[in-house]
This record gives sequence, C-alpha cells and structure tokens, in this order.
Amino acid sequence: MDSSTSSEKKKPVTIITIGMAGAGKSTFVQRINSYLHSLNPPSPPYILNLDPAVTHVPYEANIDIRDTVNYQEVMKQYNLGPNGGIMTALNLFTTKFDQVLELVEKRAESVDYVILDTPGQIEIFTWSASGAIITDAVASSLPTVVAYIIDTPRTTAPATFMSNMLYACSILYKTKLPFILVFNKTDVQPHDFAIEWMNDFEEFQAALSSHDGTRDSEGEPTYMNSLMNSMSLVLDEFYKNLKAVGVSSMTGDGIKEFFEAVDASREEYEKEYLPELERARALREKTLKEAKEDSMNRMLKDLAIDREKNPTAAAADRWDSAEEDEDEDEDDTEVNIIDRSEESWPGQYIDVTRARRNEENIKWPRPG
Repeated sequence: MDSSTSSEKKKPVTIITIGMAGAGKSTFVQRINSYLHSLNPPSPPYILNLDPAVTHVPYEANIDIRDTVNYQEVMKQYNLGPNGGIMTALNLFTTKFDQVLELVEKRAESVDYVILDTPGQIEIFTWSASGAIITDAVASSLPTVVAYIIDTPRTTAPATFMSNMLYACSILYKTKLPFILVFNKTDVQPHDFAIEWMNDFEEFQAALSSHDGTRDSEGEPTYMNSLMNSMSLVLDEFYKNLKAVGVSSMTGDGIKEFFEAVDASREEYEKEYLPELERARALREKTLKEAKEDSMNRMLKDLAIDREKNPTAAAADRWDSAEEDEDEDEDDTEVNIIDRSEESWPGQYIDVTRARRNEENIKWPRPG
C-alpha cells in the first residue's frame, strides 16, 4: 500500500464567497470552478448555490436552493417583498441544512474544495440567523475560508474603499474565520492602488486629501474627511492580518494566487480557529452538563420533600416493570420510515437533493 492511500486524506476546504451586489460573486465562482476543472488531474469542486432569487448561474451547482424552495411562491404565501422573500427562503432552506452537511461530508473524500455562492444582497447572509447557522455549521465540520469579493473599479474613491474595508472588518470579527480580500475585475481596474493604500497609511492620506469634497468652503477638512482619517488609522492594524489578492473573473488572472491564499488560510484555520472551536464546544458541553446536574439535583430534592410530606403516596409510587416493557414495545414500533416513492403526500419528507424545481408541490406553513 502506497503512502498516499495509507495517509489520511485532508478534509476539503470550504470557500464562502461574500460581497456586495454586483461585485461578481457568481462569475468568480464560475471562474474558480473552471480553473479547478482545468487542473491536471482535474479537481472539480462541490458547489452550493444559496441565492433563491437568481434566474441563471454560470455554473452547474451540486446543490441549488432553488430546487428546494420556490422563491416566488414564498413571496406570495408570506406576502413579502424581494429581500424578505430571499431571507425567508434562506431560513426555510436552513431547516434542511443537516441534509446538506451529510451530502457534503459524503463527498469529502472525493473533492478538495466546497464552494458556497451566497445571495447578492450581502446583509441577508452576513447579518441573518440563517447565514450565521450555515457559516457555523460548515466551519465546525470543514476547514472554512471567507472570500470577500470587492468591485475594484468602484473602489477607487477613498470613501468607497473605506466603506468596503469597514464592512470586511465587521464580517471578519463576526465570523472569526480566515479571511481573504478578493479585488475582482482587475482587467478593468488594476488593484495596485488598493494594496498601496493598505500597506502605506500616508499614501491613503494623500489620496484622501487630493480627492474632491474633502474640504469645506473655508478650506477646513470636512467631517467625513476627518472621520476617514481616523478610521484609516484604526484599520491600519486590521490590514496586517489580511490576505489580499487581485483577480479577474473574466480573464482568469490571479486565480492561482487566490488558491495559494486559500491553502495558507487552511493552516490558519487549523492553528487558530479549530482550537478555539474545540474550546468553545467543550465549554458549552460543560455548561450543559452542569445545568442538567443542577436540574436533576433540584428535582430529587423536591421529590424527597414531597415523600416526607406524603408518605402514603410515596409508598404507592413504584415502577411497574410490566407496564414499562409495554411502553418500550410501543416505542419500538414508532420508526420514521422514509418512503421515496414518486407519489408524495402532504407533509412528506422532502430530500433536499431529490426535490427538483417545479416537480415538488411544496406548501410551506403560514406564520402564526
């Protein structure tokens, strides 16, 4: 047996793509998918599309939220607008995410990368409960990296650049996962200016002072200019812990460097995030165990007091072994059988991978 088969295969890296609407997330996912297919030997990724409102994606997703949740039907049944419909659809999909994790873990031996394409409206995924549940569930099972996609041509203004960096900072501290800044569309606008602003505080200050609208009619710095000056000083330390790459989803430039950053982020996950995750998990289990023990002790104490006050009732309170055996037999018959016949019935189990769009008549319950 050779060493490659005897050694344990590394778990695949999960790449969560996040970015503002129009930053090119789906095109970026298509480009890295194409790059992985072009390797020798090919290394096809496992792709999940989490945008229920998109009409077309430029790649073939292994799991597509649109196959499980009908976005238009959700808006109609719950009387929601576009953003509310996307969030509700994502919430409904999250209730089945244990099935998604099982399917991903089954493919863990045959794939090197798992890619999540998130909804275009960034706040729907980053600040919703469902987005946090999906991120935590994936990160607790597989090495996970957040790729923050930035629209480079629209970040040339210092104010826009600072807004993007602040949003990236908030996502980093919320997820606490390895983080990569991906400056997309470098075929239209090179990202050199952004790297220079991140590495040299004075260069950003010079660009800020030369930009229109930084001084008022009396020649004094405006409030916004002063604010960005202060924030750039705060973010200077933030930049030192970030990986930044420039890519073109159109031409494919920089994709190799992106995967080099992903590989480096895997090591960061294993050294920093994973020990913290295990520590938090152990603390949670300890807290739960202590709560159970405290609850049990209080119940036993209450029982002891009750028996002292009611000795007659306590004497009659005994286990009936025959009745207990009957209860066990009844429990054994209650087995949840999954019928995978083509004919479905109301409330039938829906497999997230087998429910094809427009084939399953899924009626989600109305709230209240």
